[in-house]
Amino acid sequence: MTKHDLRGLTRRQLLSRSLAAGALAVAGPGFIAAPNAAWAVEVTVITPAEMATLLQMARDIYPHDQVPDQFYAVAVKGYDSEDHKALVAEGVAALDAAAKAAGFADYVSAGWEEDRVKLLQSVEATPFFGTVRAGLVTGLYNQKEVWPIFGYQGESFSQGGYIERGFNDIDWL
Repeated sequence: MTKHDLRGLTRRQLLSRSLAAGALAVAGPGFIAAPNAAWAVEVTVITPAEMATLLQMARDIYPHDQVPDQFYAVAVKGYDSEDHKALVAEGVAALDAAAKAAGFADYVSAGWEEDRVKLLQSVEATPFFGTVRAGLVTGLYNQKEVWPIFGYQGESFSQGGYIERGFNDIDWL
């Protein structure tokens, strides 16, 4: 299968290509929305293009097909601040420069996940990448609405602990 042959695409490849092909749209000044979903994110400090890059980065760093984009948007929304403005602008510019050197218009337009991962690897030693990656650990996985997607029931101390609440109910071992 050649790189641009659409037969035999995995679900992840199809989703990553559709995202790069415009699944995120600038819905107005300072807004990014998913045209096929009921969510949008407003940006006030960084540009909508920078937010779109952060969203795609989040998906590429911690890829979960079953997690909707809105949760990734919540996870990266904190970078829309004066404290992160310069870091995001410089980091996105470096990522886009690497994309241009690889023949893409920018990072987001690199339609294949494999290509975007290589671009991320080219900037993984930068403070920008480290900050975004570290922030995603808590920004994404601390959202209570995401927990059921992974089968996590939440903390159990307030409910008497795990021993009486399905300590041995895992069916995947």
